[in-house]
Amino acid sequence: MSEQARFPMTGGIEGLADRLRDIHRQRPGLVMALTGSVASGKSTLATHLEQSLEPGLEVETVSTDGFLFMTEYLRENGLFERKGFPETYDYAAMQKAIASVRQVPTAFPGYSHVTFDPDPALTRTIQPSDIIILEGLGFRPQNHAGRIEDPDLLIYLDADLADIETWFLERFLRFWRAAEHDPTSFYAQFRHMSEPELIAFAKSVWTGINLPNLEQNILPMMAHADLVVKKDASHAITIVEDRWTAN
Repeated sequence: MSEQARFPMTGGIEGLADRLRDIHRQRPGLVMALTGSVASGKSTLATHLEQSLEPGLEVETVSTDGFLFMTEYLRENGLFERKGFPETYDYAAMQKAIASVRQVPTAFPGYSHVTFDPDPALTRTIQPSDIIILEGLGFRPQNHAGRIEDPDLLIYLDADLADIETWFLERFLRFWRAAEHDPTSFYAQFRHMSEPELIAFAKSVWTGINLPNLEQNILPMMAHADLVVKKDASHAITIVEDRWTAN
């Protein structure tokens, strides 16, 4: 079952889609960044937006996860415990891909949440489109507006911290259960744990890695966002800040 089927957005999608249609009329060929905490539902929101915007607009959705450095590289450089922090992304490659896809079909690397690594087999060729939704982490504040290697629009997906932690633990548990019959899964190494032990471990991952990354690197991006969208516990969304102005 897909993340979208498991956690459908319960409201607010059309309002956000309508706003993006308005922005697209001012900025054709829109490259949009969608960021927010780990487990906040960025991929789900991106997919719902793509479905709502089509068929009237050509929309491509791709994750930034493929721009993460390989686990082997992160371990060798003492960065594995900071996976998801800005320095664990190949930011130059991401910028190069953004600049390229405005003009020509461009290969975007894919990522496997099962093996916990970029996977060449998941590489996708993204076409220049009316709207390209680039969702994930690794974005940085923009000092110069209008550069072709940077997104045109930044959307920040916000949610209450308690809800995000709950969604993170639920997702961790799902991957752990799925690894029971998949020895290639990154989560197979945790199958010796009982469920209570696994939950305690997942909480330590949240407090030790993901929460600090949220506080230090992700939340500050909200101040730079053109649109801030708040998701509630029932997965309904609302635009709470709209700062978009056409430059």
